[in-house]
Amino acid sequence: MEQTEPAPAAAVPARPAGRRRFDRMGRLLALLVERPVSLYAAAVLRIGYGLLYLVFLLREFPHRDEIWGPGSPWTPALARQLFDQTEWFSILTLSDSRTYFEACYASAVVTSALFMLGWRTRVMSVLFAIIVASFHARAVFMTDGGDNLFLLMAVYLVFTACGRRWSLDARRKARAAGDGSRRRFREFREFRETASTVLHNCGMLVIAAQVCFLYGSAGLYKVQGGSWGNGTALHYVLNLDLFRPWPALSLLLDEHPVAVAIAGYLTVLLQVAFPFVLFGRLKYPVLIMLVSLHLGIAVLLGLPVFSGVMVVADAVFLPDRFYRSLRCLFSRTSRPPGSGRTRAPVRGEPALVPAQSGPSGPDSPTGKHPPTSRRPVGPGGDCVPPRH
Repeated sequence: MEQTEPAPAAAVPARPAGRRRFDRMGRLLALLVERPVSLYAAAVLRIGYGLLYLVFLLREFPHRDEIWGPGSPWTPALARQLFDQTEWFSILTLSDSRTYFEACYASAVVTSALFMLGWRTRVMSVLFAIIVASFHARAVFMTDGGDNLFLLMAVYLVFTACGRRWSLDARRKARAAGDGSRRRFREFREFRETASTVLHNCGMLVIAAQVCFLYGSAGLYKVQGGSWGNGTALHYVLNLDLFRPWPALSLLLDEHPVAVAIAGYLTVLLQVAFPFVLFGRLKYPVLIMLVSLHLGIAVLLGLPVFSGVMVVADAVFLPDRFYRSLRCLFSRTSRPPGSGRTRAPVRGEPALVPAQSGPSGPDSPTGKHPPTSRRPVGPGGDCVPPRH
């Protein structure tokens, strides 16, 4: 019998380059519209900046009048003259009354606390941005780079859904969803969810781009300096009296010039390379080293606000699965020891597990498999600890 050769398989035509670019743009658009990204990172930014500004206001409470109040050398009248030229605005200059200033300061403290807790986050985020901008503009000559970044982040957070995780709003929404109440205005709700998702994703993208630009530009500016090139920059920084809260510690570190030079070169390398390591696993050790760098700045140079702003901003690059794993770890460690064990019932006490009627399975008379127990999973893949 004569054998016939199999017919060659038809070649799959390759898609044109324009179609591939169109598909790629479609996937990016779906990522932008379908679901919000980095919700836990946004919550960390909200909690971190709210707590940081609350601590800052409480720390400067004894000096509030000299910095922002009517008793400041930079009087409200001078501030208003500057605002006429720069087109800035501050609610603190609307009145020269001391009572009005005290009410604004108390409102700033309360708003920072509520924003940190995530109560009515949409409204509180707008009020928080107005307060940060007002205090920043009132004492603009006393601000630094950390205050500028703080102001930018406060404005960016207005557009994010930073209250959907780890907030009072999220707890209230979860309880309302469990009530099974009837939803009305479905079309309006869907439109609002889509618009909120787009604004949130764009806001988180802008925050990440801002941090990348900050690190990259800082590293490139350092490269242009001669003191950073020869490794002596940190030596001069450690000997500045204005930025030396612990002189003995600064002098102790300055006695090791080789280590100081290596730290300077490593600082420049981390800042320049940071935008290029975000899409790989190398970003995790880089983030750890950057956090260590900012902690050193806070201790050695006496700039805790700047360091805190940068450390909180770095949290935007950690994925949601990292924060979910932290939540699961915390739920396991916070349980009292022995809570997962069942004790034998005392005589006369009803047993926690009822008696079983007999073995079940494919060989049993009923022919049914035993039910499998699964660990409950919350919304967004959160780990929910078992109830005991």
